[in-house]
Amino acid sequence: MRMTTLDTLHDSQTVAFLGASNATGTGPAFDWVGELQRRPRNRQRTFRHFGAGGELAANVLQHVPEVVAAKPDKIVIFLGGNEILAGLSDKARRFFTSPAQGTEAPSAEGFQENLNGLVSRLKNETGARIALCSLPPLGEARGTEEPFQRLLNEKVEQYSARIAHTAFGAGCAYVPLYEAFLVHLNAAPVHALTGLRLLPFFVDAFRSTVLRQDPDAIGERNGWHFHIDGIHLNRRGGLIAADLVQKFLDA
Repeated sequence: MRMTTLDTLHDSQTVAFLGASNATGTGPAFDWVGELQRRPRNRQRTFRHFGAGGELAANVLQHVPEVVAAKPDKIVIFLGGNEILAGLSDKARRFFTSPAQGTEAPSAEGFQENLNGLVSRLKNETGARIALCSLPPLGEARGTEEPFQRLLNEKVEQYSARIAHTAFGAGCAYVPLYEAFLVHLNAAPVHALTGLRLLPFFVDAFRSTVLRQDPDAIGERNGWHFHIDGIHLNRRGGLIAADLVQKFLDA
């Protein structure tokens, strides 16, 4: 009789991650996907990234052929943050908007349409189990009256609700990042994201990726608890994401 072990349960799985920098742990964001890969329980899993910093859901749709070719067993989709930023900031819109998106500001309706299309194609063209992640916070000030942070909070809640609706409607798993971070934010210091000034983001990215400065130290210097810059997750925030996605991988 064959013994059932952790190795046989997770034999040769390929896991695809679709999204931008927070999803793939690239750029200044903490590499929480790499953290998952290093865990002994995941040693039989191969993690693949499909996406890059600055991408929108419209971009990620273009990666579907690559994902299908990888023959993944599980797929984790983590999208929406860039659409929120591009919808609220002209500067971010110029940075994030892609030929696939056009010149119009991204909308929640357009995002959900792209997400629905992405999920539909992946369900039809792969045999993978699919999980959709709701969004971690942008900034760290719940209940604030600061105008930009208040708008961010509203949008993160709205987009997360749409992500949950798509997940449950399509029969996908749902990874409740939004709900988990709400609990953690209630016990954390308050720090609002009051606007998007791109130069500081580029400086922090340079410090992290080129000068190899500790991203958590950069975030602490900037006053953030879960982020490096109010947008990209640091180690503390990334581990919350990693632990929740681990539950999907083990299910």
